[in-house]
Amino acid sequence: MPTERLPLQPLRSSRRVRFLTDEQLDDLQAATLEILERVGVKFPSDRALRIFEEHGADVDRETQVVRLAPDLVMRAMATVPRYFTMAARDPALDLVLQDGVSWFTLDGCGMETIDVETGQPRPSTKADVAAAARVADYLPSIGFVWTTVSARDCGRTSPLHEMDACWGATVKHVQSVTMMGAAPCRYALEMATVLAGSREELRRRPNFSLVVCTISPLLQDHDGIEGALVLAEAGVPVVLLSMPTLGTTAPATKAGALAMADAEIISATVLLQLAYPGAPVFHSTMQAWADPRTAAYVGYPLDGRARYAPVEMAHHWGMPSLAACYGTDSPRPGTWQSAAEVALDPFLAGLVGPEIVTGLGLVRTYTLLYPEAVILDDDIYQRARYALLDMEVTPETLALDVVANVGPAGHFLAEKHTRTYMRDAMVRGLTHQLGAATGYRDPVEVAREKVRWILETHHPEPLEETVQAELTRILAAADRELNIS
Repeated sequence: MPTERLPLQPLRSSRRVRFLTDEQLDDLQAATLEILERVGVKFPSDRALRIFEEHGADVDRETQVVRLAPDLVMRAMATVPRYFTMAARDPALDLVLQDGVSWFTLDGCGMETIDVETGQPRPSTKADVAAAARVADYLPSIGFVWTTVSARDCGRTSPLHEMDACWGATVKHVQSVTMMGAAPCRYALEMATVLAGSREELRRRPNFSLVVCTISPLLQDHDGIEGALVLAEAGVPVVLLSMPTLGTTAPATKAGALAMADAEIISATVLLQLAYPGAPVFHSTMQAWADPRTAAYVGYPLDGRARYAPVEMAHHWGMPSLAACYGTDSPRPGTWQSAAEVALDPFLAGLVGPEIVTGLGLVRTYTLLYPEAVILDDDIYQRARYALLDMEVTPETLALDVVANVGPAGHFLAEKHTRTYMRDAMVRGLTHQLGAATGYRDPVEVAREKVRWILETHHPEPLEETVQAELTRILAAADRELNIS
């Protein structure tokens, strides 16, 4: 049986901080439009090229480069829905996208995990995908579930097995970060339809979504864009994500990298809207840097000003945004680096207001899962959530009668008001968990124990046997078709 479930705790804030001015946003959008019209984006997909040709775009069949006139871009972008619902297996946990509310998930998709029992690193498996999803299902800070690590024991159909593992381990919305290609996406739709009950119900309440990455500079991935078209036709949300690296796959300036990445995202969005107007699409850019001395990939340099500018760019286009938090280049959690690189992230995310945000739990630049890192990152999240909450100022909380009764040089401990409110006045984080006789405990050890406790005691409502049997049948068919060398 599942443990008692707390209500979801998204970031909510009426406050806003601006990273870009209106003039800068207009300039970036104008730059995107110029790139799309003058340079173009390569679409190595015959289906995509046909759609563009049918709508009057400038298509070079030899190079597969598509150039888009500004008026065509703006007409297509006008059909992008600003808000929609990301449905959960439990309708009470549906994410209804709205202004001022940001829903978080874990990170993905790591290739290794630290074994909970041995403490040693090893390749991740389908069982690890399910375990991470179960931890995510328990935490009220997690609004939806990413495939946090990869099912490396499942071959080419691992993305479908990851979805199967997540659907069996959580009743929250599931978002894949690894599925690519028309055939796998058709199998995923078949599985999702079994859960939803019908294709019409899946369109009304999509129970999963997909992240599709572009390839910088200015190239769409063939399998990614083909899969995105399959899901867009069914009304399943798609996140279009660009990951430019400054100085190698993008200009070395932040503004240049943002404009180029934006052109990749907008070109794919235009395609989906031309094919299926009103298809739900997210905008996402996650910049990285190339160390000019070592050529190393760096996710978190000292100057990371561009991290939340894409959220404002998405909103300027009238699109919802997926933002990135918590990525750290640290090789392990519980270090100064692992905290310093992410400490401001959830707070700043709450102030700029992305609709959805990734991702707690992974270290070593998004590749390694330390299970306790999920709990450590959750503690940082909760600190941001409390900082963004409005303070209650009422006659009861001002406590003027209590202050008058105690008076100068008195003490509040004996007051009834104190007994009513003191227990909840201090919210304990990981840093203030009491030990037997040694004061506060080591937060990392507390986090490890919390993960073990969740995995031992929290068991979300399982899928019906007939549903699971049908998912297993579909997976077997996919294995036969797609795992052919």
